[in-house]
Amino acid sequence: MTTRIALFGGIYNNYLALEAAISQASDIGVDTMYCLGDIGAFGPHPDRSFPLLIDNNIQCIQGNYDDSIGNELEDCQCGYTADRDNHFAQISYDYTLANTNDAYKMFLRTLPKELELEIEDQKILLCHGSPRRTNEFLWESTTPLHFIDMFLQRRNLDLIAGTHTGIKWHAQSKQGKFINVGVLGRPENDGSNHVWFTTLDITRSGILHEFHPVHYDYQRLGKEMQQEGIPHEFIETIHTGWWTTCLEILPQKERAAGCH
Repeated sequence: MTTRIALFGGIYNNYLALEAAISQASDIGVDTMYCLGDIGAFGPHPDRSFPLLIDNNIQCIQGNYDDSIGNELEDCQCGYTADRDNHFAQISYDYTLANTNDAYKMFLRTLPKELELEIEDQKILLCHGSPRRTNEFLWESTTPLHFIDMFLQRRNLDLIAGTHTGIKWHAQSKQGKFINVGVLGRPENDGSNHVWFTTLDITRSGILHEFHPVHYDYQRLGKEMQQEGIPHEFIETIHTGWWTTCLEILPQKERAAGCH
């Protein structure tokens, strides 16, 4: 028997991409959908994502952004260190906080910080950044396999799935797998307009993953961002597929992959 689940990374208020991903996941046939956190940030109209999640019974965990919005903290706890990145992060955070209604803030406050699943005898942990810290950045180029094994062994897991960085990747260690499922909120700094989600096909003999590109009406999203007064730097990323902010956090290899 095979159980297939869909994993959505940071939505970042991109309700149009979320809607497209739900439709795509339904078409390919999944048993359950999960959101790995950061429902808000970056895009327009925060309240439009929540009905899609709730009405489609998508189980969510709490990302750093969700914790901050839900508890009305001062910033997004994104983990940036550069002043420029924190400047734009604060603009995005203030907009999302001001435009998320109280009922959805309560929804965000109640989300679990992780989910541990046992499916077909496979033990899977869904987290946001890493098993030890919600806003930890785990990059492919700087995350050694023995570090992944440490996480897996501590919890007796077969697979860990996270998001947070905005760039999908996977690694097979001796103990099991780590998968960054990507994000729905913005492109991957690769010059493409589409975004990504991940499916897992789970059997008693193992877990197979697949990354799925999601095409959506990015031009409509850009227009709505402009109407909402969201910085043009964010809109440029949606249109071009190249990051204009958050570049400081990228390790050298990931930064080089996105050079243009």
